[in-house]
Amino acid sequence: MSRIVPKISSMCSSGCLNGNVLCQALAIVRGIVESCYGPFGRLKLIHNAVGGNVLITSHSSVLLGNLSVSHPVIKLLIASVLNHISRFTDSGLFTMILCCNLTESAKQLDIPSSHIVNIQKDLLNICMNYLSSEDCSCRIQIDFSNTKMLLSLVRTVINKPTCMLTIKEADYISSLVLKAFLNIIPSVIGDDVSLGKMLIIPIEGQTVTDSCVLSGILIEIFTSQSTRIDTTKLTFGCIKIAVFSVSMSGDVVDSGNGHWEVAPDFCPEDESLVQLLKVGKQLVCDQVHLVVCQKVIHPVLKQYLREQHIIVEDRLGFALMEPLTLMAGAQPISSYYHPISPSCYGTIKNLLFVKCGSRQFLHLVPCENKPICSLLLCNGSEAGMNELKVVCQSAECVLRLALKEPFAFLGGGCTECHLATNIGYKSHSVTDDKLAELGCSRTEYRVVADSFCRSLARTASSLEHDGGENFIDAKYGHRWSVLPNMPLHTHWSEVFSRCVCGLYTAQQNLNWTVVGNKTTIVSLETPPEKSSEYSPDQLILDSYSVKLNALQVAVETANLIVELQYVIQDQN
Repeated sequence: MSRIVPKISSMCSSGCLNGNVLCQALAIVRGIVESCYGPFGRLKLIHNAVGGNVLITSHSSVLLGNLSVSHPVIKLLIASVLNHISRFTDSGLFTMILCCNLTESAKQLDIPSSHIVNIQKDLLNICMNYLSSEDCSCRIQIDFSNTKMLLSLVRTVINKPTCMLTIKEADYISSLVLKAFLNIIPSVIGDDVSLGKMLIIPIEGQTVTDSCVLSGILIEIFTSQSTRIDTTKLTFGCIKIAVFSVSMSGDVVDSGNGHWEVAPDFCPEDESLVQLLKVGKQLVCDQVHLVVCQKVIHPVLKQYLREQHIIVEDRLGFALMEPLTLMAGAQPISSYYHPISPSCYGTIKNLLFVKCGSRQFLHLVPCENKPICSLLLCNGSEAGMNELKVVCQSAECVLRLALKEPFAFLGGGCTECHLATNIGYKSHSVTDDKLAELGCSRTEYRVVADSFCRSLARTASSLEHDGGENFIDAKYGHRWSVLPNMPLHTHWSEVFSRCVCGLYTAQQNLNWTVVGNKTTIVSLETPPEKSSEYSPDQLILDSYSVKLNALQVAVETANLIVELQYVIQDQN
């Protein structure tokens, strides 16, 4: 079919990449994200003007995933950050804020963009090399025998404002997530070892302290069904289970692909039901106690099996199939037109009833110590429940990453401030060979490095939301937060207590200065020894793997935006 309207040529423009226009757009989106950053961040209410759901959140994946933007550069930036979140689940706000700060600062420099990009690539390499080295004083070795350190790592992820948790509730949920994670670590280590599954079951309307961790899998049942289930006839320790992945509704379309040729008096639905009942009789003969199906089971087959004292549950969905077969040692049965092999059955240890609020569950208890557990997660509000589920999933991901790389970074902005101080020092000792390799002058290198350091420090300062002042000390390069309206000429001992991450206590010779001010550069090449006075549960810790990738994504995306010259948009 020919076109009614001729195809319009794509529009090529550079107007939206103008320094002032782009910086204004970046400042707007940075302001939105900055206000959500950290445990004391503000909430955002997202609502479509033409209707739809109302979202209340401060989590990066929810916020950025539901923001409608038209500026092509902002779309690129959000897509880059969402890609990071899809892999690491956390630090999306940090990535977004740092990238905006770097891009805004670079656009205001009177230096060729190619020089800025080359210098920032070199600064990123310096950061990555330092942060991954043993000399890095803001990197902490994770001791998996020390639960307090692991709790600190989890609590940093859990402590989000939308969850609306008190300090005790945040500690309680953090301990549950850690307990659940430790339960999915196999007790026997072999060549093909892999972590188990932690299933999160959200329950709205209950208090946070009603949350709990249960070994095994929970299948929700209706109240009317629970009265018909008789568990007294089950054999404790050896309950046989059959798991069906095929629809058992009896519909012909679910019986296979291809063409059917039938006699005039033949009814495919009736023949399918006959076949289903044959399967039911085999299940009875094989002494199966529990039948579960990913899809739908025909009501007649359900009734027959229940009359034979077999527990039947259907509509499990795809998400439960893998952990269920793993826990029971069963093989999913994908057809009921062939006899079932005895090797397809699995076994579980026990069946129990669990009630939480108005919802009831069938609790499948695994044999031995299978690495499968369920986290019953409760919260009183819908917004708090949605956010709590997201952050618990992020916390589990952070713990999984910690198993691969058992390190953590000091949180609360201390790592960023320390890194800014370190980069500021090293930029003054750059060699002539490095300058020749980058194709820039020493002045250009220092200007870009100063801009890079200010962006890091400004990102750390974004954690302050209540009018307080951010300071950095000249010895350790850590961030110190001071309450607003502090009287002038107050003695230092009354102003400072501990740095934000909790590692260092205040001392007289730390020489604090306001973050962002030009300070005297001190040598941090020989890192100071870590304080021996801190307790692991007092520390604020960030994920090592997540922070490294977030830093890399922020700098590389900023470089990409700085190098953009034109935007080509299809007008059809």
